[in-house]
Amino acid sequence: MAEDDEIARLARQIDSTHRAERLRTSAFEIAKLRRQGACDLHRICADFVSSVNRRLTGSLLDLSPAAYSEDFFRESGTNLIQISSQGRQIQIAFEAPAQLVSTEKFLVPYILEGEVRAYNQAMLERFEVRSRLIFFCMEDQAPVWRYYDWRTSNSGVVDRGLLVTLTEPLF
Repeated sequence: MAEDDEIARLARQIDSTHRAERLRTSAFEIAKLRRQGACDLHRICADFVSSVNRRLTGSLLDLSPAAYSEDFFRESGTNLIQISSQGRQIQIAFEAPAQLVSTEKFLVPYILEGEVRAYNQAMLERFEVRSRLIFFCMEDQAPVWRYYDWRTSNSGVVDRGLLVTLTEPLF
């Protein structure tokens, strides 16, 4: 049984490496896709904030930066998007990996990597921060943001549902 697991893991690694090698295109093309990925991530956050704020009667969620364009993306260094309300924070930090396309931290080839962190003051006092790793993956159909929860080994698409899951315990 353990031997089958090792074979399956090896097969996944080989497939991922082949996909990454196929995706090795020009640095210019990867840079363009990274800027697109940053804008896509901000759009996901903006849609979430807008959806929640339309239903609120009191305090609103704030999105920072409020608007985002490809010019905002920093190729070297960390990029940051924040959603906040009355001391409750969802912080999304992401950056380009060292290689153009990587499979170092996630089996699906990716061109951006980062982390989503959610916390409030009470959580900080207990040294508790909820987090998910995120990757802008180069999948066959189209690039997509995916998350990985290292505590549960769950993975999925970064979307409104993930943001709801992270936000609910903050209130």
